[in-house]
Amino acid sequence: MADNIIIVAGGKGLRMGEPIPKQFLPLAGKAILMLTIERFYGFDPNINIVVALPAEQREYWNKLCRECNFNIPHAIVDGGETRFHSVSNALDSITDPSGLTGVHDGVRPFVSLETIRKCYLAASKFGAAIPVTRPLDSLREVKEGNSIARLRDNYRLVQTPQVFRTDLLKQAYRAKHKASFTDDASVVEDMAHKIELVEGNIENIKITTPFDLLLAQTLVSQQKD
Repeated sequence: MADNIIIVAGGKGLRMGEPIPKQFLPLAGKAILMLTIERFYGFDPNINIVVALPAEQREYWNKLCRECNFNIPHAIVDGGETRFHSVSNALDSITDPSGLTGVHDGVRPFVSLETIRKCYLAASKFGAAIPVTRPLDSLREVKEGNSIARLRDNYRLVQTPQVFRTDLLKQAYRAKHKASFTDDASVVEDMAHKIELVEGNIENIKITTPFDLLLAQTLVSQQKD
């Protein structure tokens, strides 16, 4: 019985200001999405990898894979209108309800193997687990034109992979989409299921802006040293 990882790669790169989607931007000689896939293959070569990709991007992705001789096994499903719908499409392709299924952002190539391991281990015990880090800056809540100071120790920054029992995640995604569904944990939490928090790694950034890409290039250069 192999576990699953759904990698959501539906970005269009608008905030990046690039002509190609951010998940296809080159980093260390490969598309960012390839590096992300390699992380989970390195964690478990038997893991079932499902990539949710917009249908119009599939041909370009296949071309990149041929050019880079990228042959890590993975399935492709069509991305949906929202992240929720993309994950739902990917879950439909997973027919075995046993084991665990994680969901990860395609543009988070620096998740550590230890973070992945902790998420899958905690999900096996508690059913649902997500990686988080502590905010370093002070926080203020802005509401109706006013701002209120908030104690940062009461808050956490959420990362991926978010990992769940497969049957639990499938059940949660039978719900109708809500605006409050900001990530997979919020979908499962809507069923009143507790979410276990595990410590993430600060390098596990989501590459969405030019600054993020500069930071990613620095992280890559440090890995080579």
